[in-house]
Amino acid sequence: MLSAFCSIFLLVLLASSRSYAQQQDPNYIYHVCPNTTTYSKNSTYSYNLRTLLSSLSSNSRSSSTTGFYSTAAGQSPDLVFGLFLCQGDLRPEVCGNCVVFAASDTLKQCPEEKVGLIWYDECMLRYADRNIFLESSFQNGTNGILMWNTQFVPLNQSDRFRDVVFSLMNKCVNEAVNSSRKFAVSQSNFTSSRTLYGMVQCIPDLTSEDCFNCLQQTIRSLPTDKLGGRLLMPSCNSRYEVYQFYGETPTGEPQPPQPQLDSAPPRRNIITICISLNTGKGRGSHVTIIAVLVPITVIFLLLVAVFIFCAKKKKRTYETEPLAEAGEDITTAGSLQFDFKAIEAATDKFSETNKLGQGGFGQVYKGTFPSGIQVAVKRLSKTSGQGEREFENEVVVVAKLQHRNLVRLLGFCLTGEEKILIYEFVPNKSLDYFLFDTTMQNQLDWTIRYKIIKGIARGIVYLHQDSRLTIIHRDLKAGNILLDADMNPKVADFGMARIFGMDQTEANTKRIVGTYGYMSPEYAMYGQFSMKSDVYSFGVLVLEIISGKKNSSLYQIHGSTGNLVTYVSIHVHSYFALNNDQSFDY
Repeated sequence: MLSAFCSIFLLVLLASSRSYAQQQDPNYIYHVCPNTTTYSKNSTYSYNLRTLLSSLSSNSRSSSTTGFYSTAAGQSPDLVFGLFLCQGDLRPEVCGNCVVFAASDTLKQCPEEKVGLIWYDECMLRYADRNIFLESSFQNGTNGILMWNTQFVPLNQSDRFRDVVFSLMNKCVNEAVNSSRKFAVSQSNFTSSRTLYGMVQCIPDLTSEDCFNCLQQTIRSLPTDKLGGRLLMPSCNSRYEVYQFYGETPTGEPQPPQPQLDSAPPRRNIITICISLNTGKGRGSHVTIIAVLVPITVIFLLLVAVFIFCAKKKKRTYETEPLAEAGEDITTAGSLQFDFKAIEAATDKFSETNKLGQGGFGQVYKGTFPSGIQVAVKRLSKTSGQGEREFENEVVVVAKLQHRNLVRLLGFCLTGEEKILIYEFVPNKSLDYFLFDTTMQNQLDWTIRYKIIKGIARGIVYLHQDSRLTIIHRDLKAGNILLDADMNPKVADFGMARIFGMDQTEANTKRIVGTYGYMSPEYAMYGQFSMKSDVYSFGVLVLEIISGKKNSSLYQIHGSTGNLVTYVSIHVHSYFALNNDQSFDY
């Protein structure tokens, strides 16, 4: 009787602890909340967004849920579109718990942004003030979250490992695109004692072609020199590991794989507790049982609580990479870190007399060190929501570049809230200072203008082709072209720059940055950017340099109004039309 009681007691205890563990918050990965458009808390959009999130939550708990749901709430211009997607092998209750948590958490992560996207291990939730259901075909770029295991594949096994990964993932892709749920898992033997596991998933609304293209893009970006890799995108995701991360225990925190592929496969740690109680008769034995059971129960519950807390707080063996190149950050930039007091002294405590101008994310000052060296000090605004990201991006990117037509980064300072970039001093300010001023533009004769155009072109060719990295500037404009003492141009301001992979030709983004008027149409409208985007911006610059007019200025022609680009296009087209030349096509 006593043995049966103890068995039932332990089963109930284990079941309750398991239920408690399953109700824990989902594992947060990353979120994106562009602050380009915001709303107020008491606005109609706020009400519609909360209605949408409530609808997503309720439908995630529906017995008919398939792990995906999309809907909209409100009416234009405050219409909100939203969807959620759960990992394809999750039980409905696990999916529901994740979506409900995400619906609440996203309001904390994105308190006033009209566009939000948040990822967890178990699910993804997304909403926007535009019809994201029609944007699936534009999600095939590299705009996503790349994650990888920190342990490398042994060099003597790297080629074989890469081949097995690609073969496994392509097998998953072929299965997913032909299924209604757009989800597939598979496994493949790497060695006799090692198995690779793969998983891919698309939003079910995608066509088979869009799903295939999206997944192929993710597979090409996976880091196959690591023991695990994962890429999350708005419309699809892919993942491979050397342990089973799906199936029977999809919500459990995976154990990191062993460092050597030739060793036995990783195993989960299982804690087995055996309690032996001597059966006795009479009142004394019951007192002994209670005296033993109570402290054991308390200790066990404490151990469960500590274990759950530690598992939740445990540092993952993954790293996220939302910007440029894997493994690159400000600590590996290779540039010199300056002391803040030295910079403060060089700029006379950032005095107004030393101020050179106002940038997109802060102010620029002239600094002079005791040795006589002059520098340009870019001090990012403390209130800039995007400043820290652009700061780190600029240090990582510019520190790798050495070209006479690119501004040279001398170092940086990162102290408390202060984020400062130190550049070579360029005495003649920026191109727009000369180009659009009726007095200063007289100093730009045709020889100088030609030299400026040629120098900018050399700088762009270096970024796109000649440097060891393919870099897309994304914000080429007259204000970002600095002129040295001999009027040689230097491309500056790499806060918006993106690094491309070796075989990559284009990418997509939902975070449109740069200056309108210089943006190519496909980038401004759809977030698609490539080397051609910079070439378009360069073309606008050439028109401005030749004409001395801003592209943003308005021009009247044939009864309509347009910018400089439109004005030139119409005139060129009219010229060829008058000369009966049908070969021109703009």
